[in-house]
Amino acid sequence: MRLRFIAIDTGKDGCPTLYATDRDSYVIQGWRVADPTAVAGLQLGANETCIEVPSRLLTALEVPKGPASTEVPYVTTPAGTYVIRGPEILDAETLAQMNVPGHETAVEVPRDRLATLARELA
Repeated sequence: MRLRFIAIDTGKDGCPTLYATDRDSYVIQGWRVADPTAVAGLQLGANETCIEVPSRLLTALEVPKGPASTEVPYVTTPAGTYVIRGPEILDAETLAQMNVPGHETAVEVPRDRLATLARELA
């Protein structure tokens, strides 16, 4: 998978980052979510995990031309951040294109699943 850098949030506790892929998806790097109550509204599938990112990072989502998926892979937190679910990035070639500290991980999310959010934040 090839990544194209879109944005980074250099706030506290690491650097959540947003990438576009060559597979019509995003790779989103964020803080690992360990609190099960934070993901209560998300149904995790096999090989999926959750990350948390600041809302300002997601303002860089590219507004799609096509329709949005009805599947919503995220929830907002009381702190105004987003918890996003998706397959965890474990591929060595993809990880080599990123700088992921130990307290962070990354997930892949199809673009159409973030289309509504991209339009709302634009």
